[in-house]
Amino acid sequence: MPLAVSNSSPLIHLSMVGRISLLRRFSSICIPPAVWQEVVEQGGSRPGAAEIREARESGWLRVVDPSDKILVRLLKQELHAGEAESIALALEVRPDVLLLDETEARRVAGLYGLPVTGIIGLLIQAKREGRISSLAEEMDQACGSRAASGSRMHSTGAFLKQKEIPLNLLVPSAFPGCNGI
Repeated sequence: MPLAVSNSSPLIHLSMVGRISLLRRFSSICIPPAVWQEVVEQGGSRPGAAEIREARESGWLRVVDPSDKILVRLLKQELHAGEAESIALALEVRPDVLLLDETEARRVAGLYGLPVTGIIGLLIQAKREGRISSLAEEMDQACGSRAASGSRMHSTGAFLKQKEIPLNLLVPSAFPGCNGI
């Protein structure tokens, strides 16, 4: 099973639509302390907080501090703390995939050659694996969530639904090496 490093937005979005279980396709998820703080400590009773706390308690999710503090500081000049730490951590642990939804963070991760996907890619892969029955319904729910409004996820989801693009054109293979959706 593959390993993933995640930023906060995929965890929050999947929790909002009741699909955090889709992350069980990974043997382990690593998140940096800034993501833990945003999702759990500052999250209170918002979506993702309880689910991520439970995942950590079960040992399936680990909080790992990136060791390259200089890189983190550098990345924070362009990105939020969670995004910066997620990219730095991914460079250290070399996961099969880095889960990011934000456009600028994805661009920076791409500069480092990191394999990236987001909630849309996770939903497409879940459809391919038969873990969800309707991609259109999942996209409606995900793109309709308050956190997704106005985001890249919202506009990409609306575009994909409008154009009815076949799944095989979106994600040519499973996550490893896929710098796509």
